[in-house]
Amino acid sequence: MACPICNKPSAAAYRPFCSKRCADIDLARWLRGEYVIPGPPLDDVPSEDDDKPH
Repeated sequence: MACPICNKPSAAAYRPFCSKRCADIDLARWLRGEYVIPGPPLDDVPSEDDDKPH
């Protein structure tokens, strides 16, 4: 399997990445909001409390 950041072979210790550096790059991208999970924004998802009578 190739590293998703640099395409080098992955290392078992950092799978699926090849190194700590590439793992840290990926983490930074998540923390900056560069990656998103498809779906409605969390603000649009009703909470369980919305179904309870007040």
